[in-house]
Amino acid sequence: MCGIVGAIAERNVAGILLTGLKRLEYRGYDSAGVAIVDKSGVQRVRRAGKVQALDDAVNDSGTSGTLGIAHTRWATHGVPSERNAHPHMSGNGLALVHNGIIENYQSLRNRLQGEGYEFHSDTDSEVIVHMVHQAIAAGDDLLAAVQRTVRELHGAYALGVVSETDQDRFIAVRSGSPLVIGLGIGENYVASDQLALLPVTTRFIFLQEGDVAEVRRDSVRIFDRDGTEVEREIHEFDGTHEDAEKGEYRHYMLKEIFEQPVALQRTLEGRLGSVADLDGLFSKNADLLERVRFIQIIACGTSYHAGMIARYWLEALAGVPCQVEVASEFRYRTHVVPEGTLFVTISQSGETADTLAALRATNSPNYVGRLAVCNVDSSSLVRESELVLLTRAGPEIGVASTKAFTTQLAALKMLVLAMARVRGVDEATIQAQLDELRQLPGLIQQVLLLDDEIEKLAEQFVEKNHTLFLGRGTQYPVAMEGALKLKEISYIHAEAYPAGELKHGPLALVDKEMPVVAVAPNDELLEKLKSNLQEVRARGGELFIFADGDAALENEDGMTVLNMPAVPECLIPIVYTVPLQLLSYHVAVMRGTDVDQPRNLAKSVTVE
Repeated sequence: MCGIVGAIAERNVAGILLTGLKRLEYRGYDSAGVAIVDKSGVQRVRRAGKVQALDDAVNDSGTSGTLGIAHTRWATHGVPSERNAHPHMSGNGLALVHNGIIENYQSLRNRLQGEGYEFHSDTDSEVIVHMVHQAIAAGDDLLAAVQRTVRELHGAYALGVVSETDQDRFIAVRSGSPLVIGLGIGENYVASDQLALLPVTTRFIFLQEGDVAEVRRDSVRIFDRDGTEVEREIHEFDGTHEDAEKGEYRHYMLKEIFEQPVALQRTLEGRLGSVADLDGLFSKNADLLERVRFIQIIACGTSYHAGMIARYWLEALAGVPCQVEVASEFRYRTHVVPEGTLFVTISQSGETADTLAALRATNSPNYVGRLAVCNVDSSSLVRESELVLLTRAGPEIGVASTKAFTTQLAALKMLVLAMARVRGVDEATIQAQLDELRQLPGLIQQVLLLDDEIEKLAEQFVEKNHTLFLGRGTQYPVAMEGALKLKEISYIHAEAYPAGELKHGPLALVDKEMPVVAVAPNDELLEKLKSNLQEVRARGGELFIFADGDAALENEDGMTVLNMPAVPECLIPIVYTVPLQLLSYHVAVMRGTDVDQPRNLAKSVTVE
């Protein structure tokens, strides 16, 4: 959500800023802008729509300079428009970009208007730049003015601030919204995500909560929320620039679907030697799992679906009671914490605002620890949790999560096996599932070979407006994930139901205009599912079934069956997710939607 890029150098920074914004497009946005400082002052260019429109405008205007900030905006306060696009300015020489939401902006806006400030946008962000301007007018320098201003702000924010009267530095602030400093040679940078800066540096400092940074060409000074100068660790990025490129694929989403065998291999690598090796998953807190009596899983969106599947596994194999809840609901209700609770958060980015807020509210002594299942080792979620299980999925650019989801499931399966070990489940059972996990990358590769068949199947969804997804047991969350993918990128209304609930309401919707997608592995619930499918057929519904080859389901009038490879039961939810990803992808392509950047959505949801 939203993106910030800033740079100070001896050379023209326009290219650095625009390239950075393009690499942040995956986050979701509706407008973009830059403010570049040169000898004549601050030159601001903004455009509604795509970054390319901004790039063209900057090139046409010849805007250049050695200091600048840039932004992609995802609308919260005020409609998507050029007037609401960042950067915002106060006077003619002070410019600011902001990610996040200022909760007390209305009272601050009223105060500033009463003191003579004129507002030119509907955003909450504009109040911040006027407050900094006011502090400078009262005698503060740029750094002190920003520090004074943020003390009055309530909410979440990452800021970048430049001034025409202070062209040797820019100021960056992080509070509740991620921000990283990039270190170059004779030039330095700031961005919402290190991926934005990989073309120019691989050395980063991750700002912590409340940090204010003064960034110059040859130095970076960081102050904590109390104003004390502090040192922060420098991290070397260990990925590759190509990880974030599409390569031969038409879309990032398709590339990331086909990367899943390799991504899963990374997740499992070095972790599946023997049952005893499970102890090494949490070597620094090896005794913690022995004290766990209850597990609370918190997540949002796709990660929530991963948590739902993990609950089935935890209770069935490890015998540990588990509750799963969406973070935005959990954080605002009163809840009872059973003694011996392990608090588990799941997030691709590790910066999801609601999940982080829930984590920070875990102050009950009944929690024995906090575990983050995450893809980004430098994220806030990882840094603030005692236990970490990295998914190692690699950069995921497409807004609709694919490889992040399947690697989360693989990581959660390892957590389940580790819990089963400390709970006394016999080693033969655990070893059998470890052996099956090793088959996972190869099984996913087999499913990917069905791509052409799935693409042909997708043709029958293009003209539809609604779709129902069905599953039973662990396949119900898989159906939920399939419905989410279809609605995210094709804009077809899609819902998921436990198949046994059909007769309690959803059957009223079934007709030939509403495709019904079912996942039918050869498990103990298959015969029950078949009965539910007959309920659909009896009412004229059109069925599309992803089924085990031994499930005895065949193509008939009103029923299309795509045969899946035989899959060990413990891997079924992971493997059966992949064809639903491919189905959604091909439907979206045929409908002509923006697959990688679907409307109104963002990759990293850093606001409530």
